[in-house]
Amino acid sequence: MGGFWLHPISFFIAGMVMMVGTQIEYYEMIRITGVRPQVITGIITGITAYTISAGVAARLLDRQFFLVLIPMLSVVMVIELYRNVEKPFDSLAHTYFSILYTVIPFSMIPFSAFYREGLGSILNQEMISFSPGIIIGFFILLWTNDTAAYLVGITFGRRRLWERISPRKSWEGFAGGLIVTAAMGYIISGWLGVVEARDWVILGVIVSVTGTYGDLIESMLKRSIGVKDSGSIMPGHGGFLDRFDSVVISFPFVYLYIAVFG
Repeated sequence: MGGFWLHPISFFIAGMVMMVGTQIEYYEMIRITGVRPQVITGIITGITAYTISAGVAARLLDRQFFLVLIPMLSVVMVIELYRNVEKPFDSLAHTYFSILYTVIPFSMIPFSAFYREGLGSILNQEMISFSPGIIIGFFILLWTNDTAAYLVGITFGRRRLWERISPRKSWEGFAGGLIVTAAMGYIISGWLGVVEARDWVILGVIVSVTGTYGDLIESMLKRSIGVKDSGSIMPGHGGFLDRFDSVVISFPFVYLYIAVFG
């Protein structure tokens, strides 16, 4: 939160660290299954995509720089010819899927902050028009939903939401999280700005629904390979993907709403 809020440069770095961390953990989990994705190539492609996105969002680069990614993605297939792995199709599929699953969502984050009006950065700067209000609000809503769904679920939860994937989640917890998160959207709207109060309430609903799906999807992926946590970078909390599993599914929908209606 501090990294995103402090300054545009720290905003860029925070997003980069989160993206690379989730991408590395994805590749490490897949290697458990015996598949050998192109880790270095995938991460370099991810860093390039995120950097170009930040440059375009800050109006330091032209949108044509995105064309650089076309030959980079093609080179991944050429490199696979020289690797002599047993299952090249699986290797390519997982190399590319990490970009779809982690890189693209995080690469949308800069577009929510640069040339937006609202909550200012902690360190004053006049270099560029910038407001981290959307991403700060997004994380507040995400954490509100997780907390409210957990508290309502353990208190009133009876009907399982998706027992095959996550036995602890309940419909009562989901409903409680949705209501409280929508209310929180209204509460923080005046402080964060960027979009209208009505939009923040709608974003609260979007975050609650899509964030729940994000958590379920990561649980499904982990169960399929038999691991409890995606990593151990944060003792007691698991890895980057465990902390940001909701982000990679939820934020694209948040950004889509802002891009169309915000």
